[in-house]
Amino acid sequence: MAWPVDFYEDASGDAPVEQFPDDLTEKQRAKLLGLIQMLKDYGPTLPFPYASQVKGRLRELRTQLGKTRCVFCTSRMPIKNFSYCMEWSDPQKLEESDIKTGEMRMADHARKLRESSKKKGK
Repeated sequence: MAWPVDFYEDASGDAPVEQFPDDLTEKQRAKLLGLIQMLKDYGPTLPFPYASQVKGRLRELRTQLGKTRCVFCTSRMPIKNFSYCMEWSDPQKLEESDIKTGEMRMADHARKLRESSKKKGK
């Protein structure tokens, strides 16, 4: 089963993580896109060293090329499973501010999903 990957969109409709690979070298971009494909294939249980736990439902993708990291969130819905990338962080460690940004974006994404399902239910 393929797991859908949704990229976080801010209030203006920009998806910062989706745009991020444009700034990488070809080799880095290929590695990152390969990891995102692995996330689609294996879901939120993608093991270390490809992904690791951050906090709660926050996990991170970890490349072996330049130690680029991508924070993502996982959730189970009654009908669909999803995970999405949220923010790139310092290559050495995740700062508390990165974790807080991830948590805020996770909450914002969940709110948008609730609003969307309410509209569909009308």
